[in-house]
Amino acid sequence: MDTIFLEQVKVQTKLGVPDWERAVPQTIILDIEIGYDLSKACQTDAIEDTVDYGQVVARIRETLAERSFKLVEALGEHICQLVLQEFKVQNVKLKVSKPGILPGLKALGVTIYREG
Repeated sequence: MDTIFLEQVKVQTKLGVPDWERAVPQTIILDIEIGYDLSKACQTDAIEDTVDYGQVVARIRETLAERSFKLVEALGEHICQLVLQEFKVQNVKLKVSKPGILPGLKALGVTIYREG
């Protein structure tokens, strides 16, 4: 299986358990790996034969601007399902990092893997 990766995608969203934490958007960082058969795209050099990662990022940003989540787990699952369903890929591995939330901690988050 081939992999398309999008590393350190910065996205604004409302995320957190306490209401005050979801009051204003905060930056989260996404690392995304998308499993997809790239053999045809390698031969044709055509965007139609691969996953348009610009569209993937745009859709993630759009949906996260519209929604809020309490848990990074729920946000991660939402993104995985969006990518699987809208872009018809074989699998998605997503790392969600929420930086600077706890003192003395660079970031916290989850890694989720889902297959289509």
